[in-house]
Amino acid sequence: MVSPHRTLTEVTRRIVERSRATRQAYLARIDAAQGRFPARGVLSCANLAHGFAGLEGNDKIAIKAMREPNIGIVSSYNEMLSAHAPYKDFPDIIKRAARENGGVAQFAGGVPAMCDGITQGNAGMELSLFSREVIAMSTAVALTHNMFDAALCLGVCDKIVPGLLIGALQFGHLPTIFVPAGPMTSGLSNDEKAKIRQQFATGQVGRDALLEAESAAYHGHGTCTFYGTANSNQMLMEVMGLHLPGSAFVHPHTPLRDALTAAAARRVLDLTVERGAYTPIGHVIDEKAIVNGIVALLATGGSTNHTLHLVAIARAAGIVIDWDDFDALSQAVPLLAKIYPNGKADVNHYHAAGGMAFLIRNLLEGGLLHEDVLTVMGRGLARYTEEPKLIDGRLAWVPGPDQSGDTKVLRPIGEPFQPDGGLRLMQGKLGRGVIKISAVAPEHRAVRAQAIVFDSQEAVQEAFDKGELKRDFVAVVRFQGARANGMPELHRLTPLLGVLQDQGFHVALVTDGRMSGASGKVPAVIHVSPEALLAGPLGKVRDGDTIVIDAERGILDVEIDDEAWNARAVEAPKHQAENEVGFGRELFGVFRAAALPAEMGASVFGALPTFAGERAEQPIHTTKH
Repeated sequence: MVSPHRTLTEVTRRIVERSRATRQAYLARIDAAQGRFPARGVLSCANLAHGFAGLEGNDKIAIKAMREPNIGIVSSYNEMLSAHAPYKDFPDIIKRAARENGGVAQFAGGVPAMCDGITQGNAGMELSLFSREVIAMSTAVALTHNMFDAALCLGVCDKIVPGLLIGALQFGHLPTIFVPAGPMTSGLSNDEKAKIRQQFATGQVGRDALLEAESAAYHGHGTCTFYGTANSNQMLMEVMGLHLPGSAFVHPHTPLRDALTAAAARRVLDLTVERGAYTPIGHVIDEKAIVNGIVALLATGGSTNHTLHLVAIARAAGIVIDWDDFDALSQAVPLLAKIYPNGKADVNHYHAAGGMAFLIRNLLEGGLLHEDVLTVMGRGLARYTEEPKLIDGRLAWVPGPDQSGDTKVLRPIGEPFQPDGGLRLMQGKLGRGVIKISAVAPEHRAVRAQAIVFDSQEAVQEAFDKGELKRDFVAVVRFQGARANGMPELHRLTPLLGVLQDQGFHVALVTDGRMSGASGKVPAVIHVSPEALLAGPLGKVRDGDTIVIDAERGILDVEIDDEAWNARAVEAPKHQAENEVGFGRELFGVFRAAALPAEMGASVFGALPTFAGERAEQPIHTTKH
């Protein structure tokens, strides 16, 4: 067996030390719940009667008799998301498979699932990040009936999987498997789509051409095929041991997809106390699993949203991570995949080239993953170097490829695209933020230019339309943090800044908002903390200030002497009232007021509990000068 890489070992060690009290408190809480199986046995007769009244036939008899384990299904099915529409038929597949394996399954509850692709650039996007918290609470509501011996979580996209996982971890004593739906088949190429978006931004093509291109790209059931947060979620669930091996990127509505769904139901029954291979999710998600997730995110150039989501997920299991951990691992983890927006290929090409099995095999060979972890397949990550096949109509796992099918998309550990993971912690007078440089050409990774300050992405669009941005500059877009307006993604800015960069200007973005997994070729320092509304230093920046960004050295600074900088006041937001009303934003005022800083996951759930029931506050990093 290959020895673990020194950085992997060191980062894991400090996470374990940092998390000792809170992790012990979490494990004590979930372990105390393990003596209540079958869970519905603690319910009174009236409670239990309510719990199976909606069922029919043998399922009702089985739950009433309490002889067979019961699976709770929590689903994000709706018809608004192409990725979640396939889940319509999954409960029937799961129930049938459960019955065939001596169990029962109940649809426990649904969770909301909004699409950032629809709300992008609109008011609804200001509810997007906080929908993660709503999903987590909805998952808890579904499982709180205490009728279940195990759970299956059905979700794919941006905030949905993190929300489901945060909620499921509150029921960490339950064996839980995540069931993906898979990506849509490839449509219009990502390069062509991006080209037409930029042509529309400059008026070269009209809305009809743009809509035709978008429809050709997003054309059917399944996730969008670029490597954004949705597909990063699926990669993470697999490498963290919550999927069946090889299930992340199998297309919906195929015999293999249906076989994997049925197998997930059968497997989660095997993980219950009754079946003797008890594997609670709170033990699967431990410090090593979290580190494995960060490593795989870096190795594939995954979504920067997970510098928020993984932090929040870890905290839900009593584990404390920060951006220093991401940064340290990024220096050691090579980039092994090139998937759009970091390359031309989509996730279907990645999967065909070898996908998760090849990736995990190579990271294990490089000592960059913890192999000795608990997964839903048992102890050890080696099972995840296998891939599923239908052989004579039966599901089986075979060894995954030991060679890449396309080295333009996926490479072995000895021949990476670049020696590091392409994610940088940025810090200086302007605070702490992150930048994803795996899609940014080396010549664009350092920018020194005057600031143009904006308080909204609409203001950037207006300046672009007026022709006021045809020069070198750094767009400082502030008051976009969780406390200010829910921290929306600012993808409206990507085509605009891309056009200017293509015209030869040196441009960059600095913001306390998000850009997510679709961060592209323009250098963007995002999630800057503390956010401007919390008196963060972005609120001190003025038009004309010289901003210095050096992604290779992790520098985020402004050229002004300390005395003058410290004497400056933080400006107040000009449009704050507009971010608080309309499109349901009134209902989320309590979320905005409670949101933690970005480096603590931008979560509303507060500090972590310790043994004594106190709150273990983790310090917020500050940059010293």
